[in-house]
Amino acid sequence: MRCDLVRTSALALAFVGSIGLAAAQQQPPPNASAPANAVLVNGALAVPGAPANTDTVPAKFSASNAADDELITIAYTFKTLTDDERRAVYQALKDQPAGSAFDADIGTKVPPGIELRPVPDEVAARVPQTRDYRYTVAKDRVLLVGTSRIVVGVFADVPVSEGRRER
Repeated sequence: MRCDLVRTSALALAFVGSIGLAAAQQQPPPNASAPANAVLVNGALAVPGAPANTDTVPAKFSASNAADDELITIAYTFKTLTDDERRAVYQALKDQPAGSAFDADIGTKVPPGIELRPVPDEVAARVPQTRDYRYTVAKDRVLLVGTSRIVVGVFADVPVSEGRRER
């Protein structure tokens, strides 16, 4: 009988505890808004003069941060290039003979049959981030490739957002 009492008490305690946990995990009501003097709203600074959409904003509130989260880590090397730097890489390498009709986006592994060339010194001098990478020209785009033959940068005549093709 004492064993039944202990078991019933333990089950009751577990049940009450789980209700408390469930209540703590519920979302706030949709009409709840941030206080007027809040410094952060949805992860963004809400003070005069603060930048609007920074890397501190969670991906669920920022489409650009959500897209950045999908980039492979090594592609961040080319994320911060200006449009002029992207255009310079494309213009310098676009007229090189293309190995084949192979075309890819960031994160794609380049097949072994595709010839990769080292980035020329004059391009690396203009855009230092390209040093030690290899490239291939595919259709109308220049693909920068890392040591593991994975595409890490895509450069086209019309600049694309962080190397991803606009669709």
